[in-house]
Amino acid sequence: MQRLALFDLDNTLLNRQWALTEWASDFCVIHGLAEAHLVDALQERAYPATFERLRHELVLEEPAAQLWGHYVTGIAAKVPRRPDVIEGLEQMQAARWRLGILTNGAADIQRAKIAAAGLTGSVDAIVISEEIGARKPEADAFHVAVARCGGTPWEEGWMVGDGVDTDIRGGSAAGLRTIWISGSRPWPGGDVAPDHVTTDVRQAIDLLLTEVS
Repeated sequence: MQRLALFDLDNTLLNRQWALTEWASDFCVIHGLAEAHLVDALQERAYPATFERLRHELVLEEPAAQLWGHYVTGIAAKVPRRPDVIEGLEQMQAARWRLGILTNGAADIQRAKIAAAGLTGSVDAIVISEEIGARKPEADAFHVAVARCGGTPWEEGWMVGDGVDTDIRGGSAAGLRTIWISGSRPWPGGDVAPDHVTTDVRQAIDLLLTEVS
């Protein structure tokens, strides 16, 4: 039976929050802006249209497309590599797991972060919502990712992520078992619960390698 694991990207495989805060700090110093407002505006997700709005709100002279380009390259430059995570993914591949990254967001920045984190060669498929026209927690997003990894949701399939609705409830509804990256948060409850809870993605990888393999 084919074993498969899908991983969320932001705040699962890499620390988007840290990269965003670091980039926003530099950007605000250069432009004389309040860092908290910028971080809040970009907290959930950012797209080129986000910078159309911010350009007017913050009275910035640069064109929105240029601001977006600076954001993409700047965030990617701030993403820290985690050799322990790369090593864990490579161990999973050696153990004949099929691996995928399934993430919501704009394709250019998500691919830039994946490359900067050194993750491109550590997975079999990279699936980004903007490219496939479906977003987590929609079942179609999971089904496309599973198919591109060469499996189906009804085989040994897992979704690993920090998102309660997007990753855990969405993954479960799509027929996958789930591991929630809690970051020490309590599970909020409800009609669905993750199969396992870990505080960090490397712990989740180790769990899959030892308890599931």
